[in-house]
Amino acid sequence: MQYTTAASDALLALACAASAIIIGKARGRYHEAYQPALFCALLGFGLTAAAALCGSLRYGLDPSWQGAHLWLSQASTFLGLPLIGCAALSLSRNWAWSRANWGRILLGLCAFFELARQLNQLDDYRLLLNLITLAAVLYAGLIQHPNKALMLAAVASAGLFVVAGLAVGTTGYIGAVRRVDLFHLLLTPAYPLLAWLILKLPVQSAVSTETSQVTDKADQ
Repeated sequence: MQYTTAASDALLALACAASAIIIGKARGRYHEAYQPALFCALLGFGLTAAAALCGSLRYGLDPSWQGAHLWLSQASTFLGLPLIGCAALSLSRNWAWSRANWGRILLGLCAFFELARQLNQLDDYRLLLNLITLAAVLYAGLIQHPNKALMLAAVASAGLFVVAGLAVGTTGYIGAVRRVDLFHLLLTPAYPLLAWLILKLPVQSAVSTETSQVTDKADQ
């Protein structure tokens, strides 16, 4: 048993579950146009919470959870996080994508995953997909200038993911600390930061749209 890993996975599961619950409860306050994006973001957080929970059970209670943990970890990496990134991007640009378009995104992510798997390129595809996702999150926050809070949230969350994925990883030790434990601990604040960013982006987009409309009327 790896009890430290079980504990760090449990913390990550709590952080992601709390983020999913907050987004789920807040969805009703937003315009219908934002609902598909918020639902896909909720799905992304939910997949990661489920993966981390299975990891906690696997390492802390019963190794037979390994299969479910590996499957959900792949779903979180290749589907959950990209959905969160797409949601951040669409909300930041005030793009009201239809449910059908979000369905196409889901199918596309599944298709690209299967293609990479068949070509034995999952590791390269994972790296590319994560970098594109984090670039989308970073872009979503930086274009909110001069709102420094949103910009900092995007930079901080993307930075934590980069450090966790590229500098830390999940194999081996750093001193006496397992890398996988540090990986989980870095992601634990990163996901709530992402959730906060996503919930603020529709508000910011709405304000920007209203300001533009007022300016256009004044010009007329």
